Amino acid sequence: MKASLLVLAVVSLAYLLFWPVPIDPVAWQAPKNRGYLPPFEANTVLDNVQRLRLQDEGPEMLAVSPEGQVHMAMLSGAIDRLNARGQVETWVNTGGRPLGMAFDVQGDLIVADAFQGVLRIDAEGEQTPVLTHVGEQPLRYANSVAIGPDGTLYVSESTQRHAAAEYGTYQASLLDINEHGGSGRVLAVSPDGEEVKELVTGLNFANGVAVLPSGEALLISETGRYRVLKHHLQGERAGETEVLISNLPGFPDNLNPGPDGLFWLGLVSPRSAPLDSLSNWPYLRKVVQRLPAFVRPQARPYGHLVGFDEQGVIHHNLQGPSGHYAYITGAVVSGRWLYLSSLHEDALGRLPWPIPVTTSAYRVADR
Repeated sequence: MKASLLVLAVVSLAYLLFWPVPIDPVAWQAPKNRGYLPPFEANTVLDNVQRLRLQDEGPEMLAVSPEGQVHMAMLSGAIDRLNARGQVETWVNTGGRPLGMAFDVQGDLIVADAFQGVLRIDAEGEQTPVLTHVGEQPLRYANSVAIGPDGTLYVSESTQRHAAAEYGTYQASLLDINEHGGSGRVLAVSPDGEEVKELVTGLNFANGVAVLPSGEALLISETGRYRVLKHHLQGERAGETEVLISNLPGFPDNLNPGPDGLFWLGLVSPRSAPLDSLSNWPYLRKVVQRLPAFVRPQARPYGHLVGFDEQGVIHHNLQGPSGHYAYITGAVVSGRWLYLSSLHEDALGRLPWPIPVTTSAYRVADR
């Protein structure tokens, strides 16, 4: 009996120390988590979110058509929308996992599909590939898309290491954030997909992108470093990238422009204390990856949405500690509603619009 236990212990130890895993972690120093201090004071605003039940789960991204219809990118590959009667209907299915969406000036929907690359969908639902490869390399995790005033498509590829089609979008994100290898990037793509330029590289899970109304700069959500970047496209600082918002209390996801000059950012989950504490211990992070999935850090059900301006000043801080509507990825405004998207929920969330300012204006970059 003792011999059997000894053998089991040795085998278990060998597994934890040497079993191959699909990550090669890189050491970094996570900023100290300040938690829910100003301007991110805990509140219960999102505990009052109305839930519009869906037939599918994961309305991860929302986009509003020129006619004001809210479109939802669903886990099943469907793009659902609210019709004129406020009912949910399925419009098209990409056959992949649509994430980022944006309507262009022609009314076509540009979709960043994590499995299929960048697609263009016209009003009749006809789908045309725009970008599937950069050079000889396929897009491994197209995540978000924004459209500049000149029609340029700004596309985030979250990681070049962990293909969404191989692992699934959620599991691939967990792998990449744990690895912290900086293989994410943002591409500038011509509307026809013929010209592609690497705009920003070295990102740790590049996520949401949004263009300033002036077209002067691009905002980028970098999930793995809890921050929002501002990349200058024009002017004296063209080509420079600065930190706009740093040390967020959660994992930032989508960026959605609002009608009032603000940008909505979903914090899909609070930060993980174990993940932060192991940031400078890459070998231990590899050991963690060998543990059963239910033991490893995962997204936690907490609702958090913030609204900020192009200077990085926080104007809205909406939270729901109960998880009534959780895993929030972003928000859009349509008519008299602020609609909320989610990574895992089986409902579309909404709050009456406009909403009161929920925090004192506060800039949090480089704090």
